Amino acid sequence: MITKLNLATKPFRNRALPYLIAMLLLALAVSGGTLSFAKLSQITAQNENAKSEILAMDTELKALKGKGELVQQQLTPEQSGLLIATHKLVANKTFGWSRLFADLEAVLPGGVSASRVTVENVYKDGDQTKAELEFAALSRDYQSVMSMIERMNNSGNFQAELRGQDLQKTEFSSFTEYTLRLIYTPRSGYSTAAPASEVVSTQGGGE
Repeated sequence: MITKLNLATKPFRNRALPYLIAMLLLALAVSGGTLSFAKLSQITAQNENAKSEILAMDTELKALKGKGELVQQQLTPEQSGLLIATHKLVANKTFGWSRLFADLEAVLPGGVSASRVTVENVYKDGDQTKAELEFAALSRDYQSVMSMIERMNNSGNFQAELRGQDLQKTEFSSFTEYTLRLIYTPRSGYSTAAPASEVVSTQGGGE
């Protein structure tokens, strides 16, 4: 007699497989946790090192600042003046002096010549670099000087103000030195002011 077995009543069971999968997942979790902890420890150590470096730099900066203030207190008035002048010289290196002379030449009439340009201050006004100047010019004709001041104020480069005039006499002639205060603002590109010689030629042709 042949007996037929219903395998559905006795399903195949592998009791070890779930335990192996669970152990594998646990091992992966432990490995991931270990790596994460190691990474966190590394980041924490880097943060601590950065904090230590910042603290050391801050301490060094305060010490240098204190030494600088101490040195300034020990400077004589002459040395303090020299230090200020040095700082101005550093600022002046960023200024386009050749452009300044070109712009001055563009507004000088034929009867006026520059005798002195003194830099009082160089500073930033927004994105523009400006300079305070003391400018002296020599001329025998007062009207030419007034024309020069007008041209300066209309050029967009200068703000001119007459501060004084000093009559100079020699054995053969006499002339006047005019002192002006200028605020100079250089502009990009070439000077837009027409040379004074062109103005004089135009005026001469219209007479």
